Amino acid sequence: MVAPNDTLRLKVYAPWLVDGDTRPLAVVHGMEHALPGLRLAWTISDEGQFIPLPQRDAWVLEPQEDRAFRLLCNGDESHFVTLSGLKLWASAAPGGQTQLDVQAELPLDATTLASAEAVLEAVAEGAHAHWGRMTPGNASMEIALQTARTVKAGGPAGPPAPPRGLPALKLCEDIRSPEIPYYLGWLNYWSAATVRTLGFPDPARDAELLSRSRRTPTGGWVVRLTEAPLDLDNPSHLEALLRAYERFPEIGGRSDLSAP
Repeated sequence: MVAPNDTLRLKVYAPWLVDGDTRPLAVVHGMEHALPGLRLAWTISDEGQFIPLPQRDAWVLEPQEDRAFRLLCNGDESHFVTLSGLKLWASAAPGGQTQLDVQAELPLDATTLASAEAVLEAVAEGAHAHWGRMTPGNASMEIALQTARTVKAGGPAGPPAPPRGLPALKLCEDIRSPEIPYYLGWLNYWSAATVRTLGFPDPARDAELLSRSRRTPTGGWVVRLTEAPLDLDNPSHLEALLRAYERFPEIGGRSDLSAP
């Protein structure tokens, strides 16, 4: 069972912005349209106070040196939603290509769950993303250990030691192409380029995944690993995650033997 007060964490990765790029606004508008009643018309001060944004769209498009757009929120502490766009510098990005890293956090409740796939699709396609995911926060923290280096007293960091038999994955900067997902999540967005790289869908091998997946207008896919939100304390959910990693060895750079 998903823990009370857990949240859904969304991340999508897309090409970095160019001059005059309006994708940040497409992301904001798409997320508002996908989640009924959502209005991202506030930001948060350093002191944690809500600041209204009467000219929100213009504010979103203001040039930023190190991010796509600053943090937005809905100003509702009882159903708190945040959205921001960061810059993943080339030195820390797959294939040495600067990336747009869009992040959102939403309450894990019935309203959000009913729209979760639509929210992920809207944000990802608005950003022209390579790939993305939406996962409960507790599961996200365990999945992050698939890339986290182990600490050795007095020595260099060792390889990852992920829990629950999950495979160790490469750091994103060691992955050869931005189309290759770094890891899996509960809901996964894969662009048309990413599904070609992964070889999805294969009707003979992907019947179970296809029963919970749908194609997007741009030729990408939204792939749901489990019907309910991913809970790694649930043996059937853990098995589904492990099966997906076995099916897609490219994810996390595991099949690229030439990469570091």
